[in-house]
Amino acid sequence: MGHASEKDLFDRLQELGIENTTHRHPAVFTVEESRLLRGQLPGGHCKSLFLKDKKDQLWLVVALEDRPVDLKTLPKNIGAARLSFGKPELLGEVLGVEPGSVTPFALINDPTGRVRVVLDKAMLEHDLLNYHPLTNTATTAVVAADLVRFIRSCGHDPLILDFYDLI
Repeated sequence: MGHASEKDLFDRLQELGIENTTHRHPAVFTVEESRLLRGQLPGGHCKSLFLKDKKDQLWLVVALEDRPVDLKTLPKNIGAARLSFGKPELLGEVLGVEPGSVTPFALINDPTGRVRVVLDKAMLEHDLLNYHPLTNTATTAVVAADLVRFIRSCGHDPLILDFYDLI
């Protein structure tokens, strides 16, 4: 089965009754590029990290863009082995996106739950959250509670973690 397209994603959001707003822009690959291009888009702006631990468990860590994510302390806080970034080929195979387009919306492509999801608690306190809709040429805003509902609809039960409390 092929991976979901942007249209498939928007169809799923509509089926779930999740309101969303999408802004088109040139491709962005870094938080810095995103900051320069997005202008005054409201809501929390986020980063998504596709990680693999040494036991081959896959992780998607989604946090506010300015949140430091320490790969040395994170494993003991989420029950992972030593973490490293997942290779682009694995990212494409499992989540159906390319580097620079990693997003919690890509969980639509992981119906078997190969990826464990970790969400930044402070991120979920924002009214609106912004993510790429499977491509880094657009940004889609959804309400935080709807993001969690979408993730659960994809068969994932996210771990919600207070990144301020990490030891």
